[in-house]
Amino acid sequence: MTVGQACPVAIPGSTLITQIGELVTNEAERPLMTDAALVIEDGAVAWTGPAGQAPAADSVVDAEGRAVLPGFVDSHAHLVFAGERSAEFAARMAGRPYQAGGILTTVAATRAASDTALRANLRRLAAEMLRQGTTTFECKSGYGLTVADEARALALAAEVTGEVTYLGAHVVPPEFAGDVPGYVDLVCGPMLDACAPHARWVDVFCEDGAFGADEAAAVLAAGRARGLGARIHANQLGPGPGIRVAAQAGAASADHCTYLTDADLDTIVSAPLVATLLPGAEFGTRHPYPDARRLLDAGATVALATDCNPGSSFTSSMAFCIALAVRDMRMTTQEAVWAATAGGARALRRTDVGHLGVGARADLILLDAPSHAYLAYRPGVPQIAAVWQSGHLAAGTVSAGTAS
Repeated sequence: MTVGQACPVAIPGSTLITQIGELVTNEAERPLMTDAALVIEDGAVAWTGPAGQAPAADSVVDAEGRAVLPGFVDSHAHLVFAGERSAEFAARMAGRPYQAGGILTTVAATRAASDTALRANLRRLAAEMLRQGTTTFECKSGYGLTVADEARALALAAEVTGEVTYLGAHVVPPEFAGDVPGYVDLVCGPMLDACAPHARWVDVFCEDGAFGADEAAAVLAAGRARGLGARIHANQLGPGPGIRVAAQAGAASADHCTYLTDADLDTIVSAPLVATLLPGAEFGTRHPYPDARRLLDAGATVALATDCNPGSSFTSSMAFCIALAVRDMRMTTQEAVWAATAGGARALRRTDVGHLGVGARADLILLDAPSHAYLAYRPGVPQIAAVWQSGHLAAGTVSAGTAS
């Protein structure tokens, strides 16, 4: 079926969501519709259009004037870990600057944790994300930093998401403190051999205190040679070579992008790279927020993600990141929602999620609000009434009736 085309008979196994006050589709021709309806069939979007022209369906959900938008796509998260770092956060808020060395606290706790404990924490966070509207998320390793611990982290991540990222090059672990080249060889050799079967992506933290340009390029090249897509942590703590390294590696996304030169901006646009912005990290470290307006005005594709991790950004809320992006990064409400849905899909090179066009996976959110703008307009207030994932109600409750 096509957008807006009426159908006289019920579609077997279908669900009609009608009386949608505002439908965010992220489709180029009609990115936003009012007084709309949507039909789900076989886990996909089968029809969208005016509520008055909606086809019949086996069951009907009355949105009662509330907004519907695509499920959030969180393209940057670190969910396989043990322990917590609230004392570090409190000290940082009292004036101590954030440094990457805090990661090693989590590394020690993660290495000591059992698979059962890591799995339980991972699944708790994944469920927390889903309740808040995130229907697709990426998950990195990076808190094991041994062959066995990185491999088990990725195997656990693969139990809950298909978007699994090998981040053996997160920081240099203590046992390699005097031998960075030796650790890079491990990351590019035996560790990659053990991890590649569980991963779709390879990542590296290209930053002072972590890995330099040549080391980052070597890690991404080794991962790509094993069939993994490239992504990178770049320019979080200061200007650096990460954007250039990402472009040369054909990376899908450069993440953080807090400190960008004019040359970096040109590279992001021309490569092209998705600039994935992680305002939760700036909130948690008191670094300046990325200049999303500058990126957007230059023609860059921008994604928003949580960077959920126990050190610098311990939030799983995409709605919170949308509010920060609107308030502190000069994005419009519609740009921020696009970045948190379609932008995240672009960062993961996915076409099946992040939008509600016909044929898209039926991942959608029903807000307890009339407009997407409420995500920023009412920050901190729970507004997710229901979440569908692949056409199935996965969180929240709705009243569904049988079509007559």
